[in-house]
Amino acid sequence: MKIEGSYELNADVDHTWALLNDPGVLAGCIPGCKGLTPAGKNAYDAELSVGIGMIRGTYSGHVVIADQKPPKSYRLRVDGDRPGGFIKGDAVVTLESSKAGRTTVTVAGEGEVGGMLARVGQRLVSQASRTLMQQFFDCLAKKAKAGN
Repeated sequence: MKIEGSYELNADVDHTWALLNDPGVLAGCIPGCKGLTPAGKNAYDAELSVGIGMIRGTYSGHVVIADQKPPKSYRLRVDGDRPGGFIKGDAVVTLESSKAGRTTVTVAGEGEVGGMLARVGQRLVSQASRTLMQQFFDCLAKKAKAGN
């Protein structure tokens, strides 16, 4: 499934880059994230509680920020599993200056789910991924506005 979106933040590129590389900010903004634990350079172990409709679960996973080109782009890799299912994602995150001190963040990648989540249908999974990305960027916009 494709993962795509474009979001505008009221912060300059450098501040936005800092927010997108801060594990505390990421853990606070990733929906369902119970925490990120350092697991190497630009790598974190994560525990995520996600669900679609009545199907919910807690996934143990790994998040890696790779191919960094500060403050322009990086690749984000996420994978998680639990008994009876898995989630995987690989996306390029690109930052570009827009109007007076604002930044447009573009996300383009692929995601995959297996197990019970996959059985609910790709349409519901696609809608849920868009909703989760919007929640993440809404949170990030609040952090940017607050100066975090």
